[in-house]
Amino acid sequence: MLRTTPAAPPGTAAKVPPQSGPPAAPARGLHRHRKRRVHGRVKTGVVVALSCGLLAAGTMLAVHLGLAAGRLTGPANEGQPAGTTGRGAGALRTLQVLSVSPDNSADPITPANPVRIVFSAPLTARSPLPTFSPALAGSWQSVGNNTIVFTPLAPVAPTTEETLLIPGGRSGEHSVTGLTLAAPVSAVFQAGGWSTLRLEELLAQLGYLPMTWNPQGSSQPGGTVAASYMPGHTVAAVPADGVLSWQGGYPAALTSQWQPGKSGTILTGALMAFEANHGLPMTGNVTSSLWQALLSAVEQGQSNPNGYTFALVDKTAVPETITIWHNGRVVVHGLANTGAPTTPTPDGTWPVYLRRAAQVMRGLYPDGKPYADPVQYVSFFNGDYAVHSMKRASYGTAQSLGCVELPLSEAKQAYPYLTYGSLVTVTGGVQEMQS
Repeated sequence: MLRTTPAAPPGTAAKVPPQSGPPAAPARGLHRHRKRRVHGRVKTGVVVALSCGLLAAGTMLAVHLGLAAGRLTGPANEGQPAGTTGRGAGALRTLQVLSVSPDNSADPITPANPVRIVFSAPLTARSPLPTFSPALAGSWQSVGNNTIVFTPLAPVAPTTEETLLIPGGRSGEHSVTGLTLAAPVSAVFQAGGWSTLRLEELLAQLGYLPMTWNPQGSSQPGGTVAASYMPGHTVAAVPADGVLSWQGGYPAALTSQWQPGKSGTILTGALMAFEANHGLPMTGNVTSSLWQALLSAVEQGQSNPNGYTFALVDKTAVPETITIWHNGRVVVHGLANTGAPTTPTPDGTWPVYLRRAAQVMRGLYPDGKPYADPVQYVSFFNGDYAVHSMKRASYGTAQSLGCVELPLSEAKQAYPYLTYGSLVTVTGGVQEMQS
């Protein structure tokens, strides 16, 4: 069959979410710095105000600043971070840590991906070197004006927890302009990548996964971490250790696909739903921008406005059906048509990635004849396969060109629930069309 791109309805603009990767737009219009960064596990404490480039992962890098009784005075404008305003020649100034990396990558610390600290001003040659605990073999060197880099002799094993201490106070770091780091700064991070389980935990907390986070060893809120995602912001009271448990009402067709702490279709769908709601490229991938938006949403209590939806298309018997669960209860159950034996609907699970209220499906029948069918309430989930309305004499059999066809009233009922990232599972053998 010839496959073309779905056309937007006449006089309307197709609502296409920003996409920079998977999945590809339906092919059937028709029917159918400088370096990557590793993050770390955050510890509780007072979080230093850092640049937006620092921090943004579930097990994140956290920078803690000890409170100093007083601050040393420096030149009025030198060493002042961007975005701040001076108060005249007598204003108090201190040397500041602007960023510490690695902060957001699945890569371990290696000679090719070293530790980098950026200060607000160049350091003097007599400034003491930062230290690691446990100790790491390697060397420090100055790179550029305000940056020092630690290159390990060998890669640091993934999941290794390291504490980086940057000396502060009178015996700590000093700039060439006379500024002093007011108090020691420590960065605690875990080499080897962000925590998928922490990602799932936060998504569940916001309602993007149909699960509840239960801290281990107690029915009460347990250990917490503080996760900094941008200057001056902290997400507190996030359970540190525990297990995710399913909320009631969902079928085994969904729950059997869950692999806690591992990537999979369920997690991808949740990420796409979050990205769509927050104006991010809807890729289903974990990025620094996603972590920043996720932690910000947790801090601000921005739960999933659409709730959680799962759709099951069952081809195992006649009549074929579609069942849609929303927030743990069945909201739609009715007849559906899937692909005929010559144009079957593939089995599997996919997230909805493109929605259109109406369009004309254009393409070729298996015999080569063209068609142009107006349909409504279209939700694409697997390439050019979609759930949509279709005018037929009957429903509940395998008779489509591959899409999941519904009566108009049923499609209208289903469409509001099949939001971006909602999972659609197709299961069962192909049934012969009944006469």
